[in-house]
Amino acid sequence: MVGAVQVGVLAACVVLFVPMGMAGWHLSRNKMLFFSGALFITLAVGVHLTPYFPSLSHLLLPSLSSSPPIIPSIYPLPPHASPSSTASPGSSSPTASSPALWQWAPSASTLSCGFQRLSGPDASDLLNGSWVLIAGDSQARLFVLALLRLLLNPTAMDPVEADLFRRHSDYHLTVADHGIKLDFLWAPFESNLTAILRDLHPGPRYPDVLVLGSGLWHMLHFTDSSEYGECLAAVKKAAASLLSPVLPELRLDGILASSVQPPHMFWLGLPTLVAPMLNTEEKRERMNRTVWEAYDREVDESKILKRSGGPFLLLDIGLLSRGCGRRCTADGMHYDRVVYEAALHIMLNALLIESQQRI
Repeated sequence: MVGAVQVGVLAACVVLFVPMGMAGWHLSRNKMLFFSGALFITLAVGVHLTPYFPSLSHLLLPSLSSSPPIIPSIYPLPPHASPSSTASPGSSSPTASSPALWQWAPSASTLSCGFQRLSGPDASDLLNGSWVLIAGDSQARLFVLALLRLLLNPTAMDPVEADLFRRHSDYHLTVADHGIKLDFLWAPFESNLTAILRDLHPGPRYPDVLVLGSGLWHMLHFTDSSEYGECLAAVKKAAASLLSPVLPELRLDGILASSVQPPHMFWLGLPTLVAPMLNTEEKRERMNRTVWEAYDREVDESKILKRSGGPFLLLDIGLLSRGCGRRCTADGMHYDRVVYEAALHIMLNALLIESQQRI
């Protein structure tokens, strides 16, 4: 590193002083032109030196500084702590002796952003008056369950869970105290998601929060990652249409604004699959690690995510489930509640940051 800095400084001196000396020799009678040339060269040298000094780069180019995604740490509950059930509905808990918990990774980026675990009342206040639409397969249904567990009284969860987990069905609920409308739409294939997005356009109202995710059913029934990528491109196009201003109206201050606000969009990543634990031979054959990696690459290459210029912020179920490991799954596909709760709080913190930026 030191050698690179020395070479950079030497090159900068050559680039700076040689042209300046020549310019001074020829332009000594035109001081303004000489000053302009010197300023231009100095700025050029500064730009070339910036990569050699990370702190300077961060100071001068904050918009280009990229930080890693904030992902919670998932860890087993200490033996002396009081265990609680973390199993997904319909499965026996593989972690009854050591259920998993999660906490924000103790990093500078987490501390600087003020990421927090929101309480039920705080989450209800954040989503007050909102329409939350979640669509996808069983992973999306488990995400809905995590949200309901946060918003509702525990005594109300038994009948809610029974209704939510009716096989291949939609689910609708209104949290009257805070005016939160929650819709879950069973949409196991990407074409289902595209149809849902097209039905939303144009208004008269969009969901305030939109969470989508799919891939497992396509992986099992088609096992064609290229086709999956093409389907994601259609989802991206339909989602992008919701982000364009529509139905402009004239506000009191004379500024044109859209009467239909676009939703905050999130994408549920594919869970890490543990092939030997999958419950059918067909799943073990078609949903192996190689196929999973190909499907996961298509999510990136489709540019559906915000980090690639797309409309969706990733809720990385794959990374969270991998961090939790085999102890968090009974069937190699559906994970314990801790994984979806962690993803939920990533979403809530993203919404909280967005709401604070608008103030």
